[in-house]
Amino acid sequence: MPRPATPPIGLELARTARLVGQAFDRALGEEGGSAATWQVLLLVRSGEWGQQSEMAAAMGVTSATLTHHLNSLERQGLVRRWREESNRRVQRVELTEAGVAQFDRLRSVAMRHDARLRAVLSEDELATLRGLLERLRGAVDAAAAAPAASA
Repeated sequence: MPRPATPPIGLELARTARLVGQAFDRALGEEGGSAATWQVLLLVRSGEWGQQSEMAAAMGVTSATLTHHLNSLERQGLVRRWREESNRRVQRVELTEAGVAQFDRLRSVAMRHDARLRAVLSEDELATLRGLLERLRGAVDAAAAAPAASA
């Protein structure tokens, strides 16, 4: 079978995402964090996600995976969880003082990482990249939805 003239775009995208993600994880690790920790702290800090199921969906993980992350962050003293008095099935999450401090440290790391990536692209290239990534996500979403639609 002949080799393609260029590598498949999915492979190039996966390699790039892995390299960028590993660099981000290393940088976060130097401050005692991880990409998962950063995502959870960011979601909790934003206050936009009332329930854990909504947070899990925003992260693209299962509720069980989010619970695992929250358990770890709670043991570290970074988050506090409680059940609503009016509806005991609803569990709320907030950052502790230590969680706010860790959020601030990791936010600095995230901003430096983002600046490093942005430094190699112009504003026009960034806009083009965003548009292309959105189109690729749309193509994948459409392909994933197609079998369900025909069933």
